[in-house]
Amino acid sequence: MRVANKILDSLVKLLYSQCSQRRQSRKRIRTIRYLMRLFIYKLHTWLGLIVAIPVLAWASSGLLYAWPNAVEGGRIESIDATRVRVLPSDALTKASEFAGRKLPTTALTLLTRDGRPVYQAIGGMGAESLLIDAETGTVIKTPPPGALTRYFRQAHFYFFAGPWQVPLLITLALLACLSAGSGLYLNLTLRFGRLSRRS
Repeated sequence: MRVANKILDSLVKLLYSQCSQRRQSRKRIRTIRYLMRLFIYKLHTWLGLIVAIPVLAWASSGLLYAWPNAVEGGRIESIDATRVRVLPSDALTKASEFAGRKLPTTALTLLTRDGRPVYQAIGGMGAESLLIDAETGTVIKTPPPGALTRYFRQAHFYFFAGPWQVPLLITLALLACLSAGSGLYLNLTLRFGRLSRRS
């Protein structure tokens, strides 16, 4: 009888210790989950702030850059495609010939200036750009843009970054993806956590 009681006591103690260990491990798991959510929440908040600054500069500059009369007193005119006789590749060649070297053109835009279709080649000429007449192929060096136009161009195309333009854009895009992913995670865990508590 004593042996049976001792065995029974030892089994009860073993079960009790197992239960208390499970409670402690559940507490640890809850604590770890809470700390992970807190970390992801703080990470999401900081990523949102870091990503919001360039996105705000890009969006506001793009919005104002879309209205040339608000920036530099110009206006938007439609392009008469029948008047365009110079191909974009020929326009780039003429711009490089004018500069005396191969220009690292970052943008070639067809637009209307003073009623004539022209290509605007941006890049390689500093703050200035070249205009290539789309009818005749004549190259004109534009005067440097005003301070406001330079600001919006720098902010919108990230020209201020120089050779770091592409790595900066890739980094900001990855941070934006990470911010969106952490936001989705937080939102889904919050929603599904509430649903599981209700049921």
